[in-house]
Amino acid sequence: MTAATPPVFRLQDLRKTYGEGDAAVHALRGVELTIAEGELVVLLGPSGSGKSTLLNVLGGLDRPTSGHTYFRDLDLATAVDSDVTNYRRLHVGFVFQFYNLIASLTAEENVELVTEVATSPMPAREALELVGLGARIHHFPAQLSGGEQQRVAIARAIAKRPTVLLCDEPTGALDVATGVHVLDAIVTANEKLRTTTLLITHNADIAKIGDRVVRFADGLIRSIEVNPQRIPPKDLHW
Repeated sequence: MTAATPPVFRLQDLRKTYGEGDAAVHALRGVELTIAEGELVVLLGPSGSGKSTLLNVLGGLDRPTSGHTYFRDLDLATAVDSDVTNYRRLHVGFVFQFYNLIASLTAEENVELVTEVATSPMPAREALELVGLGARIHHFPAQLSGGEQQRVAIARAIAKRPTVLLCDEPTGALDVATGVHVLDAIVTANEKLRTTTLLITHNADIAKIGDRVVRFADGLIRSIEVNPQRIPPKDLHW
Protein backbone atom coordinates (compact mmCIF):
# COMPACT_ATOMS: atom_id res chain seq x y z
CA MET A 1 0.00 0.00 0.00
CA THR A 2 1.34 3.42 -1.01
CA ALA A 3 0.21 7.01 -0.73
CA ALA A 4 -1.32 6.59 -4.20
CA THR A 5 -3.40 3.62 -3.07
CA PRO A 6 -5.16 4.53 0.18
CA PRO A 7 -6.59 1.72 2.29
CA VAL A 8 -10.00 0.31 1.53
CA PHE A 9 -10.86 0.05 5.25
CA ARG A 10 -9.62 1.90 8.33
CA LEU A 11 -11.06 0.80 11.66
CA GLN A 12 -10.47 3.03 14.67
CA ASP A 13 -11.38 1.98 18.23
CA LEU A 14 -14.28 -0.04 16.85
CA ARG A 15 -16.69 -1.29 19.51
CA LYS A 16 -19.96 -3.19 19.36
CA THR A 17 -22.06 -3.98 22.42
CA TYR A 18 -25.34 -5.87 22.49
CA GLY A 19 -27.62 -5.30 25.46
CA GLU A 20 -27.04 -3.19 28.56
CA GLY A 21 -25.81 -3.45 32.11
CA ASP A 22 -24.88 -6.86 33.48
CA ALA A 23 -26.41 -8.53 30.42
CA ALA A 24 -24.26 -6.58 27.95
CA VAL A 25 -22.25 -8.59 25.44
CA HIS A 26 -19.12 -6.84 24.18
CA ALA A 27 -18.69 -8.35 20.72
CA LEU A 28 -15.96 -5.90 19.65
CA ARG A 29 -13.73 -4.15 22.18
CA GLY A 30 -11.73 -1.45 20.43
CA VAL A 31 -10.62 -3.02 17.14
CA GLU A 32 -7.94 -1.17 15.14
CA LEU A 33 -7.22 -2.45 11.63
CA THR A 34 -6.26 -1.19 8.17
CA ILE A 35 -6.94 -3.23 5.04
CA ALA A 36 -5.28 -2.49 1.71
CA GLU A 37 -6.81 -2.66 -1.73
CA GLY A 38 -6.65 -6.16 -3.21
CA GLU A 39 -5.66 -7.86 0.04
CA LEU A 40 -6.98 -11.25 1.06
CA VAL A 41 -7.28 -11.14 4.84
CA VAL A 42 -8.26 -14.19 6.88
CA LEU A 43 -10.09 -13.58 10.17
CA LEU A 44 -9.28 -16.49 12.44
CA GLY A 45 -10.70 -17.36 15.82
CA PRO A 46 -13.24 -19.43 17.77
CA SER A 47 -17.00 -18.93 17.67
CA GLY A 48 -18.07 -15.83 19.59
CA SER A 49 -14.73 -14.05 19.18
CA GLY A 50 -16.14 -11.13 17.17
CA LYS A 51 -15.32 -12.16 13.59
CA SER A 52 -18.87 -12.21 12.23
CA THR A 53 -19.78 -9.01 14.06
CA LEU A 54 -16.82 -7.29 12.40
CA LEU A 55 -17.84 -8.60 8.97
CA ASN A 56 -21.41 -7.37 9.48
CA VAL A 57 -20.12 -3.90 10.38
CA LEU A 58 -17.78 -3.82 7.37
CA GLY A 59 -20.61 -4.94 5.11
CA GLY A 60 -22.96 -2.23 6.30
CA LEU A 61 -25.35 -4.76 7.82
CA ASP A 62 -24.83 -3.47 11.36
CA ARG A 63 -23.63 -0.26 13.00
CA PRO A 64 -20.91 -0.14 15.66
CA THR A 65 -21.72 1.16 19.11
CA SER A 66 -18.75 3.53 18.91
CA GLY A 67 -15.57 4.12 16.95
CA HIS A 68 -15.07 4.59 13.22
CA THR A 69 -15.37 2.27 10.20
CA TYR A 70 -13.98 4.05 7.17
CA PHE A 71 -14.54 2.66 3.70
CA ARG A 72 -12.19 4.99 1.88
CA ASP A 73 -13.58 8.39 2.98
CA LEU A 74 -17.02 7.17 4.05
CA ASP A 75 -17.45 6.48 7.77
CA LEU A 76 -19.97 3.65 7.87
CA ALA A 77 -20.43 4.28 11.60
CA THR A 78 -21.95 7.73 11.12
CA ALA A 79 -23.12 7.84 7.48
CA VAL A 80 -26.81 8.29 6.75
CA ASP A 81 -28.77 5.13 5.95
CA SER A 82 -29.05 5.94 2.24
CA ASP A 83 -25.26 6.20 1.88
CA VAL A 84 -24.75 2.90 3.69
CA THR A 85 -27.37 1.24 1.48
CA ASN A 86 -25.68 2.62 -1.62
CA TYR A 87 -22.30 1.41 -0.37
CA ARG A 88 -23.68 -2.07 0.23
CA ARG A 89 -25.38 -2.22 -3.17
CA LEU A 90 -22.44 -0.94 -5.21
CA HIS A 91 -19.34 -2.10 -3.37
CA VAL A 92 -20.00 -5.23 -1.29
CA GLY A 93 -20.36 -8.89 -2.20
CA PHE A 94 -21.37 -11.37 0.51
CA VAL A 95 -20.74 -15.11 0.72
CA PHE A 96 -22.21 -16.94 3.71
CA GLN A 97 -21.94 -20.50 5.00
CA PHE A 98 -25.34 -21.32 3.53
CA TYR A 99 -25.87 -20.63 -0.13
CA ASN A 100 -29.33 -18.97 -0.18
CA LEU A 101 -29.95 -19.85 -3.81
CA ILE A 102 -33.45 -19.72 -5.28
CA ALA A 103 -34.43 -23.31 -6.04
CA SER A 104 -36.64 -22.48 -9.02
CA LEU A 105 -33.88 -20.60 -10.86
CA THR A 106 -30.89 -22.00 -12.73
CA ALA A 107 -27.34 -21.16 -11.71
CA GLU A 108 -27.22 -18.50 -14.42
CA GLU A 109 -30.55 -16.99 -13.32
CA ASN A 110 -29.46 -16.92 -9.67
CA VAL A 111 -26.42 -14.88 -10.66
CA GLU A 112 -28.45 -12.63 -12.95
CA LEU A 113 -30.51 -11.47 -9.97
CA VAL A 114 -27.50 -9.47 -8.83
CA THR A 115 -26.47 -8.23 -12.26
CA GLU A 116 -29.89 -6.59 -12.66
CA VAL A 117 -29.18 -4.14 -9.82
CA ALA A 118 -25.46 -3.51 -10.45
CA THR A 119 -24.16 -0.54 -12.42
CA SER A 120 -21.52 -2.34 -14.52
CA PRO A 121 -21.98 -6.06 -13.88
CA MET A 122 -20.08 -8.99 -15.23
CA PRO A 123 -22.20 -11.28 -17.43
CA ALA A 124 -23.56 -14.15 -15.34
CA ARG A 125 -21.98 -16.72 -17.63
CA GLU A 126 -18.56 -15.06 -17.22
CA ALA A 127 -18.88 -15.04 -13.43
CA LEU A 128 -19.80 -18.72 -13.40
CA GLU A 129 -16.90 -19.56 -15.70
CA LEU A 130 -14.56 -17.69 -13.35
CA VAL A 131 -15.51 -20.07 -10.51
CA GLY A 132 -15.28 -23.15 -12.73
CA LEU A 133 -19.00 -23.69 -13.42
CA GLY A 134 -19.24 -22.76 -17.09
CA ALA A 135 -20.67 -26.17 -17.90
CA ARG A 136 -23.34 -26.00 -15.17
CA ILE A 137 -25.03 -22.69 -15.92
CA HIS A 138 -28.40 -24.25 -16.83
CA HIS A 139 -28.54 -26.54 -13.78
CA PHE A 140 -30.89 -25.89 -10.88
CA PRO A 141 -29.55 -25.87 -7.30
CA ALA A 142 -31.00 -29.33 -6.62
CA GLN A 143 -28.87 -30.64 -9.50
CA LEU A 144 -25.66 -29.21 -8.02
CA SER A 145 -23.46 -30.47 -5.21
CA GLY A 146 -23.00 -28.40 -2.06
CA GLY A 147 -19.66 -27.12 -3.28
CA GLU A 148 -21.10 -26.20 -6.66
CA GLN A 149 -23.96 -24.33 -5.00
CA GLN A 150 -21.46 -22.40 -2.92
CA ARG A 151 -19.51 -21.51 -6.04
CA VAL A 152 -22.74 -20.22 -7.61
CA ALA A 153 -23.13 -18.05 -4.51
CA ILE A 154 -19.57 -16.77 -5.04
CA ALA A 155 -20.30 -16.06 -8.71
CA ARG A 156 -23.42 -14.18 -7.66
CA ALA A 157 -21.37 -12.11 -5.20
CA ILE A 158 -18.61 -11.20 -7.66
CA ALA A 159 -20.83 -10.61 -10.71
CA LYS A 160 -21.48 -7.01 -9.70
CA ARG A 161 -17.70 -6.46 -9.56
CA PRO A 162 -17.66 -5.52 -5.86
CA THR A 163 -14.85 -3.58 -4.28
CA VAL A 164 -14.90 -5.93 -1.30
CA LEU A 165 -15.92 -9.59 -0.92
CA LEU A 166 -16.91 -10.67 2.59
CA CYS A 167 -16.96 -14.42 3.22
CA ASP A 168 -18.33 -15.84 6.48
CA GLU A 169 -17.26 -19.49 6.95
CA PRO A 170 -17.83 -20.31 3.24
CA THR A 171 -16.49 -23.86 3.69
CA GLY A 172 -18.11 -24.52 7.07
CA ALA A 173 -20.73 -26.93 5.70
CA LEU A 174 -18.41 -28.68 3.22
CA ASP A 175 -15.96 -31.56 3.25
CA VAL A 176 -12.27 -30.92 2.63
CA ALA A 177 -12.15 -31.73 -1.10
CA THR A 178 -15.23 -29.65 -1.83
CA GLY A 179 -14.00 -26.82 0.39
CA VAL A 180 -10.78 -26.62 -1.61
CA HIS A 181 -12.77 -25.91 -4.79
CA VAL A 182 -14.71 -23.17 -3.00
CA LEU A 183 -11.54 -21.56 -1.62
CA ASP A 184 -9.98 -21.74 -5.07
CA ALA A 185 -12.94 -19.79 -6.47
CA ILE A 186 -12.48 -17.11 -3.80
CA VAL A 187 -8.73 -16.85 -4.43
CA THR A 188 -9.31 -16.66 -8.19
CA ALA A 189 -11.75 -13.77 -7.74
CA ASN A 190 -9.27 -11.98 -5.49
CA GLU A 191 -6.38 -12.42 -7.91
CA LYS A 192 -8.16 -11.76 -11.21
CA LEU A 193 -10.55 -9.02 -10.10
CA ARG A 194 -8.34 -7.52 -7.37
CA THR A 195 -11.32 -7.66 -5.06
CA THR A 196 -10.37 -6.89 -1.46
CA THR A 197 -11.41 -10.06 0.36
CA LEU A 198 -12.05 -10.89 4.01
CA LEU A 199 -12.65 -14.51 4.88
CA ILE A 200 -13.79 -15.83 8.26
CA THR A 201 -12.71 -19.27 9.40
CA HIS A 202 -11.92 -21.13 12.61
CA ASN A 203 -9.53 -23.39 10.67
CA ALA A 204 -5.87 -22.37 11.03
CA ASP A 205 -4.84 -24.29 7.90
CA ILE A 206 -7.21 -22.26 5.71
CA ALA A 207 -5.53 -19.09 7.00
CA LYS A 208 -2.51 -19.94 4.84
CA ILE A 209 -4.30 -18.77 1.67
CA GLY A 210 -4.34 -15.14 2.85
CA ASP A 211 -1.89 -12.26 2.69
CA ARG A 212 -2.47 -11.65 6.39
CA VAL A 213 -4.07 -13.51 9.26
CA VAL A 214 -5.95 -11.54 11.92
CA ARG A 215 -6.50 -13.61 15.06
CA PHE A 216 -9.51 -12.77 17.20
CA ALA A 217 -10.43 -13.66 20.78
CA ASP A 218 -13.02 -12.09 23.10
CA GLY A 219 -13.78 -9.23 20.73
CA LEU A 220 -10.14 -8.21 20.39
CA ILE A 221 -7.44 -8.63 17.78
CA ARG A 222 -4.82 -10.76 19.50
CA SER A 223 -2.30 -10.80 16.66
CA ILE A 224 -1.81 -9.93 13.00
CA GLU A 225 0.52 -12.15 11.01
CA VAL A 226 1.82 -11.75 7.47
CA ASN A 227 2.06 -15.00 5.54
CA PRO A 228 5.50 -15.22 3.88
CA GLN A 229 3.71 -16.57 0.84
CA ARG A 230 0.13 -17.50 0.03
CA ILE A 231 -0.49 -21.23 -0.16
CA PRO A 232 -2.78 -22.38 -3.00
CA PRO A 233 -5.96 -24.06 -1.71
CA LYS A 234 -5.05 -27.31 -3.50
CA ASP A 235 -1.97 -27.58 -1.25
CA LEU A 236 -3.94 -27.27 2.00
CA HIS A 237 -4.52 -30.20 4.32
CA TRP A 238 -6.96 -30.11 7.20
